Amino acid sequence: MIISLFSGQGSQIPGMGKDFAESFPAVSALYDIADGILGRDMRAVCFDSTPEELARTINAQPAVMLMSLSAVTAAMEKGFVFDGVAGHSLGEYASLVISGMVSAEDGFRLIKARSEAMEDAARENKGAMAAVMKLAPEKIEEICSQAENYAVAVNYNSPQQTVIAGTPEGIAEVSEKFAELKARVVPLNVAGAFHSKLMKSAADRFYETAKNIRFNAPSVKYYSNVTGGELTDFSDMPSLLAQHIVSPVRFVSELEAMHSAGADTFVEFGPGKTLTGLVKKTLKGVKAVNISSMENLEEVFNS
Repeated sequence: MIISLFSGQGSQIPGMGKDFAESFPAVSALYDIADGILGRDMRAVCFDSTPEELARTINAQPAVMLMSLSAVTAAMEKGFVFDGVAGHSLGEYASLVISGMVSAEDGFRLIKARSEAMEDAARENKGAMAAVMKLAPEKIEEICSQAENYAVAVNYNSPQQTVIAGTPEGIAEVSEKFAELKARVVPLNVAGAFHSKLMKSAADRFYETAKNIRFNAPSVKYYSNVTGGELTDFSDMPSLLAQHIVSPVRFVSELEAMHSAGADTFVEFGPGKTLTGLVKKTLKGVKAVNISSMENLEEVFNS
């Protein structure tokens, strides 16, 4: 059983996807669709931005989604087929499109609304995030719950890594506690406290767009960050996607659910290989590869 994985925000790099766009007309067409919906030249955003400009939420989210869709489209042009999809945070939107749940046009409408709402919410509600290594998720949850300032576990990435979000004061407070327990704490270079209650205004605003989008049943298995397993109820996707903005990413649970269902091959599409690393840290006896360029696309298909 083969799963397509899609990268999240923070993986973006200038120039990503250019080789796919230049090699496949079907990929080039995705950029044209994105330009029309987003009202911007997304080739310029993806290929020519500075790292700082590309890192802005309003740019990073549509750019990473485009890159992920470019990579999987290129693979499908070479005959790649898969049985299920999963994304990490932002990556769920590439999953929506490639599984057939929404059209490419509606996928970009959703990501436009999401990125704009989250950028504004991050500006209105100052937040911070940090990755915590070498400490059990349960202990991280306990310390966050006892903090005077707001901090919460938001990304369950692997048994060895949990990401926290909260106010800058909250993250500083719990980081001291984690350091006392010999945990490694790495502040993340992000604009806000994603997947926490500090994104509530973004979730509410995003819902107003999502409720007007047509959602279909997926053509393959679809795994959800919110539930931590395969999604089988598609009756209210607008509410689920709005909830996703303020809910933890239960990626470890998703990987375990996929593995239990028979998944033994995971292919990450998008810049970098973060998810490939998380698969290898979480599951034993599986194959995990990433496709982020024409070069490693050829390597994967010729291996």
